[in-house]
Amino acid sequence: MAGLKSLAKDTAIYGMSSIVGRFLNYLLVPLYTAKLSVESGGYGVITNIYSYVALLLVILTYGMETSFFRFANKKDENPERVYSSILMSVATTSLLFVLLVLAFLPQVSAFIGYADHPEYVGVMAACVAIDAFQTIPFAFLRYKKKPIKFASLKLLFIILNISLNLVYFIALPALYESHPDTVGLIYDPTVGVGYAFYINLFCTALITFFFWRELTGFKYVFDWQLMRRILSYSWPILILGITGILNQTADKILFPFIYTGSDATAQLGIYGAASKVAMIMAVITQAFRYAYEPFVFGKTSDRDNAATQAQAMKFFIIFTLLAFLAVIAYIDIIKYIIAPSYWSGLQVIPIVMAAEIMMGVYFNLSFWYKLTDRTIWGAIFSGIGCAVLVAINVIFVPRYGYMACAWAGFAGYGTAMLISYFVGRKYYPVAYPLKRIACYLLLAGAIFVVYQLVAIDNLFLNLLLRTALLAVFAATIVKAEHFKLPRRHSA
Repeated sequence: MAGLKSLAKDTAIYGMSSIVGRFLNYLLVPLYTAKLSVESGGYGVITNIYSYVALLLVILTYGMETSFFRFANKKDENPERVYSSILMSVATTSLLFVLLVLAFLPQVSAFIGYADHPEYVGVMAACVAIDAFQTIPFAFLRYKKKPIKFASLKLLFIILNISLNLVYFIALPALYESHPDTVGLIYDPTVGVGYAFYINLFCTALITFFFWRELTGFKYVFDWQLMRRILSYSWPILILGITGILNQTADKILFPFIYTGSDATAQLGIYGAASKVAMIMAVITQAFRYAYEPFVFGKTSDRDNAATQAQAMKFFIIFTLLAFLAVIAYIDIIKYIIAPSYWSGLQVIPIVMAAEIMMGVYFNLSFWYKLTDRTIWGAIFSGIGCAVLVAINVIFVPRYGYMACAWAGFAGYGTAMLISYFVGRKYYPVAYPLKRIACYLLLAGAIFVVYQLVAIDNLFLNLLLRTALLAVFAATIVKAEHFKLPRRHSA
């Protein structure tokens, strides 16, 4: 239990930075959807460009984050040498990427549909390269158990990013109308959505300077023999990462190419904005991952490791189900995160959230092949899931639009999750409490059905009913898991 308490503490810190950060970042969603109309397709451009960024970030880190934890925790390896070699490798490949994109910027921009705005592509290429480099110092902070600095830098980026977006999308446009000559020195209304990308680059670059302690104070050594072993371990993780991120972004990348309507960018903007509302699941999964990965790799020799993973899986499912029911319960309030013109996409939220839960379960299951150095299995599982997702998108998006995107993600994650579980039973059996988890899933499913079938016109009464049902779920969990509040000790 001491291990779980340590995991819970670190998850709380990482979680607060992720949850607070994502909450603050949500301020950009109403901002962009209010300032960028559906018809303009501005938010569709943001959704599309950042999907490419997410994919490129995985490629440019090529499994080095997980590999760092694996090799830094090996008894026969020097953690400083591991860190130095990986840092230099990622820095070199990131620099080469930027140079190649800039050298062929017109061709690259035209290929992905931004021939008229190559600056979007160039700026985001630089941004993703810096992000990839920063991934290793951020991993080093987690390895050194420094969640406070990790969380602080993440929040600093988000606060600065939001502040500059408010300046360039609200304050300066208002001032420009009355003082065009003066404000025009730092603001050009024709740039429009481009400011979102310029601001991101500025904030990302600035954060690099706060890593001076993590980038100095040690001897830079590139160990070729060590890197050969690391790359042998990491290349399946790269394939796993690519297929995994494609499960999240392939629909948004493919949509402009396969949607048959003339309003592809507008429809993608609606889907992207609605999906943002469902991202609470991604927040929980990410917070759990930040603490869980170094925690599990650091306990590889512990006898109770499998039992700890079983308990962690159960509690992960409990809290994600609770989050799922809470978001659906209060969707009539939460929907105001996005502008009313984007509300037609709210129907995808339960599907996207369910898919995110399965992605989180799949992540928890993934440790059997990471701990046994069988990472090739992860690539196979994610590849199959990605193939399912892409096939459903290609076949059904032309007819059903972005609803097919949501169901494709659900099917892709579900497929990868189930295959990983059944294969993992052979190589690294973990006694997950399946009966109890199944009971919680059935209860959550029943409450969700009631949410959908019982619709009260009065908003207050509707929220009251849903709150009561949510309380029933929470009370059932508390009773079943024997949660107890800490007792006060008398003086």
